Amino acid sequence: MTVLRSRDNPRVRRWQRLARDARLRRAEKRALIEGPHLLAAYLDRGGTPLAVIVSEAARDDAEIAALVRRAGSEPVRLAEALFRQVAEAETPTGIVAEIALPAQPQDLRASPCCAFLEGIQDSGNVGAILRSAAAFGVSDIVLGRGCADPWSPRALRAGMGGHFALRLAQEDDLAGALERFGGTALCTVARGGSPLETADLTGRIGWIFGAEGRGVSEALAARAQLRVTIPMPGAAESLNVAAAAAICFYERARQLSTRAARFSSRA
Repeated sequence: MTVLRSRDNPRVRRWQRLARDARLRRAEKRALIEGPHLLAAYLDRGGTPLAVIVSEAARDDAEIAALVRRAGSEPVRLAEALFRQVAEAETPTGIVAEIALPAQPQDLRASPCCAFLEGIQDSGNVGAILRSAAAFGVSDIVLGRGCADPWSPRALRAGMGGHFALRLAQEDDLAGALERFGGTALCTVARGGSPLETADLTGRIGWIFGAEGRGVSEALAARAQLRVTIPMPGAAESLNVAAAAAICFYERARQLSTRAARFSSRA
């Protein structure tokens, strides 16, 4: 099998750009996913890669060979030095796939639970929020202007496959998206809100999470029906936005589970 070794190969140069250029990802509606775990998660959700790229050093790796067979396409093999220019991870695991960004129509009026992200600039935080959302049954994510690209390599790694279980949209007008959602909007604030566990989270909930540091803007917070605060008996003044989102998502899942168990016991 031929191994590509030229830095000037047009496919390789495009993949290098795709890994680093959010504008190209948006324009082409394409992204790169790295590593066996992400590719397996993508395949488990029925995805079909547009291309599978394997490092020369990983050609005898049994796990990677199995993923290549599942993907159903002939892999492109790159010399190790060239592969490291395509892969973004500090320690590349030998396989990258090019995928089409999911074209999932998002009808917010039918969404049981949605998270609205305002100005969250850290791609690791964005990916971690998506991972928690997928774990706790949040179906939709709307990212407003100023948020990190959810399809960047770092966000994808932090998401650990959660991206493929969600409907994602990027919107300039978060207030308009909230209005279309039409459910109960909850804004998380560091202090002064109702304790999280006292809020009824069993209906259609739209969570609003704001930028690291300054939180949710007052203009968007004004559209929330309720402001909630996570009680913190310890010494920390605030939580990382991804940690706060995980706690909120968990509390909603817990309340739904408790309600279901109560109804089951009455049946």
